[in-house]
Amino acid sequence: MRERMTRRGLFGLTAAAGGAGLARWDAPGDAVPFGPVTVPPGDPRYEELTTRAYNGRYTGRPARVRLVGTPEQVADAVGEAVRDGLRIGVRSGGHGFADVPDHPDVRVLIDVSQMNAIGYDPERKAFVVESGATLGQVYRTLFLGWGVTLPGGTCPDVGIGGHVAGGGYGALSHRYGAIVDHLEAVEVVVVGASGRPRTVIASRDPGDPNHDLWWAHTGGGGGTFGVVTRYWFRSPGTRGAPATLLPKPPASLRQAMVAWRWDDVDEVGFARLLTNYTDWHAARPDADLHAGLSLLHRATGEIRLDVQTSGDDPGAVAFVDDYVAAIGAGVGAEPAVQAFTWPWLRATTSSYPGLSRYRMKSKSAMLRRPWTAGQIATIHRFLQRGGPEFYGAGAYLSKFGGRIGRVPADATAMPHRDARLSSFFETAWLDEAEDATQLAWVRDLYREVHADSGGAPVPGEAYSGAFANYLDTDLADEALNTSGTPWHEFYYRDNYPRLQRVKARWDPRDVFRHRMSVRPA
Repeated sequence: MRERMTRRGLFGLTAAAGGAGLARWDAPGDAVPFGPVTVPPGDPRYEELTTRAYNGRYTGRPARVRLVGTPEQVADAVGEAVRDGLRIGVRSGGHGFADVPDHPDVRVLIDVSQMNAIGYDPERKAFVVESGATLGQVYRTLFLGWGVTLPGGTCPDVGIGGHVAGGGYGALSHRYGAIVDHLEAVEVVVVGASGRPRTVIASRDPGDPNHDLWWAHTGGGGGTFGVVTRYWFRSPGTRGAPATLLPKPPASLRQAMVAWRWDDVDEVGFARLLTNYTDWHAARPDADLHAGLSLLHRATGEIRLDVQTSGDDPGAVAFVDDYVAAIGAGVGAEPAVQAFTWPWLRATTSSYPGLSRYRMKSKSAMLRRPWTAGQIATIHRFLQRGGPEFYGAGAYLSKFGGRIGRVPADATAMPHRDARLSSFFETAWLDEAEDATQLAWVRDLYREVHADSGGAPVPGEAYSGAFANYLDTDLADEALNTSGTPWHEFYYRDNYPRLQRVKARWDPRDVFRHRMSVRPA
């Protein structure tokens, strides 16, 4: 199949009966696919391509950027870099929080953003998505073409390449599981012991001799095993027409944006708000509702709750209203509430208020049980500390679990199946002169919140660890991670030795590496 698809990329693929075609032009006559393009320093495109990183703290200065349009072009770019002894970085959407593709040692940056075709593959009976596509592109094409979707993240401009490899999840995951629970196969450019690149397809089928490479891309993180060029998606156990092979989203969403003014919420009310939230979700782990608390710094003026559920249910309006009332009960302040029902696709792909090119630091923790009263008091204290310079700071808490938790921890490389809440600590700022102040704030907050386990969310009774898509290089620094637990236990837990074996088999020369990539066994 790969040979049939290579010269014209995915242009020849079409949908089965009544389905839509690909979200890409069909190459006419002698036209050829995009690329390859080599962009050196001094080229007017260089700054554009080297400043695509979401985190403004990092800007790489590679010797060249290789824009690629086919798996063959990826393999050629990798082969050249290996022959020249140059470190490789790979960029899809550019939303990574760490400096993985922007590290000073990276000399060749492979940019797959123009590989963004999406379609149905009748041979594999699965949807095929190139690794440069964004989540918004994927959601739009799958929905408009076939009425289906994937339970991925809520930020539409995140690239699917790294999102899937890290075991991504999103607003529909409580209903349909993590995105990797629907991964049928993956195509990867790898480099063997000989140093020669080759393109491999690995599938979910346990009998596939390449199955371990598939498994590694269900949460083992990006930039470790090779360069992903394509993913195929089909829900387990499904057969038949394309429109039956992936989950169907609701036609509409009932959403509410809720805001409490900091001036109206005292410490007791703050604690009550968090307790209400965690108690409600602990009692209803399978509730068909996605909700996230944004515990923003006092400088922003408010605390926010974002809620959504299917708008197709006649009881959706009352359900959301009752939920908002339950979370706010006893807080001692009346929130401002904006509630509305609108089409699912429009809500899902609307502009995300991101902080692109802000300088930032992000730290995650997956929770098996809610924060204690002492932890809540610590968070409250930090959210009061400082002034307007912390306008971009906060702590975030969202529901996790539901169908995600029905999959064994070792079925995919993403191990956090038993987590019930996802927490996130972040600060964002513009002025480089503030680096030390901002970094100290978020590091001190993280350390004090997790003081009961050595300053980090060591997997155990209270914590499941940290999420691989939110890489935090502090965990690999013994001066900052004083828990005595190695960084990989936070991200991969008991799955790490298996990931090491996969690494040793598929990347024995450690061509694809960064500070927090899986080490060969």
